[in-house]
Amino acid sequence: MSAPAALSRGDLLRAFAVVVIWGLNFVVMKLGLQGLSPMLLGALRFTAASLPFLLFVPLPSLPWRFVVGYGLAQGLGQFGFLFLGLQLGMTAGMASVVMQTQAFFTLLLAVPLLDERAKPWQWWGLTLAFGGLMTIGLEHGEGPGQMTLAGFVLTLGAAFMWAVSNLVARRAAQAGAYAPFPFIVWSSLVPIVPFCALAVWSDGVVGVGAQLRAIDGSALLAVGYLAFLATLLAYTLWTQLLQRHAAGRVTPFSLLVPVVGLWAAYAFLDETPRLLQWAGAATVLCGLVVNQTGGWLVARWRRNAETHPTAP
Repeated sequence: MSAPAALSRGDLLRAFAVVVIWGLNFVVMKLGLQGLSPMLLGALRFTAASLPFLLFVPLPSLPWRFVVGYGLAQGLGQFGFLFLGLQLGMTAGMASVVMQTQAFFTLLLAVPLLDERAKPWQWWGLTLAFGGLMTIGLEHGEGPGQMTLAGFVLTLGAAFMWAVSNLVARRAAQAGAYAPFPFIVWSSLVPIVPFCALAVWSDGVVGVGAQLRAIDGSALLAVGYLAFLATLLAYTLWTQLLQRHAAGRVTPFSLLVPVVGLWAAYAFLDETPRLLQWAGAATVLCGLVVNQTGGWLVARWRRNAETHPTAP
């Protein structure tokens, strides 16, 4: 079996662009939820990300089960859980960290479902990162500005659905070549009706109408950022990476999102993590380092061993 291709410089730039966009994403979500309910924000986000483009973006050249599956997992599942978690007390900074359990879930699911072989250092790194995330989860409370248990659990559910969408994207890439942008646009059409139905069910027709009439510039900017940058641009870049590389190689880059997310939450929302949460976040980043550099360290050790063999 040939070794997996390394990420090119262009792929690295794509990965880091996604990191910045998604890191700021959590603060934008919090701002959007100040005037919109979670389900209505989801409906508006995916309406803006799909309907304006359908007339001139061609249908994706792959079976519709992938488009529908991705739209339900990434759109309705991931962001339905995440928006609700943020409303129920998940802080923006910690959400940016907890969401990175998607890398752990993706690796667990990719081994049996995609037959991708994980290297030992990938398991070590993701296990270390998972331990850090669990440490963060222990530091929850119900006071103002604290991360609630309900918010934490819902965010874990969102991370799991993100992992499912990663596997759908990877399986679609195995089924045949396709353009990521049309795939994202048309899959964004899928969650609109479910989000609208859930918004009416939770807020009522009158409540939804009142929110739409009261929508302001801040909410519109949040919807625009979430639709055009966080959905169309970032997920197109992310899907391109998943097309080219194994899921276990790509998804750990998202562990850098908390670096931006924690800074943005502090700068714009005045969120300050507690000591245990900082310790957990540091452990997550250590797990990323192990995951990404483990192969290089092992290869270098082997080269040194071959160049300087131990004398008998």
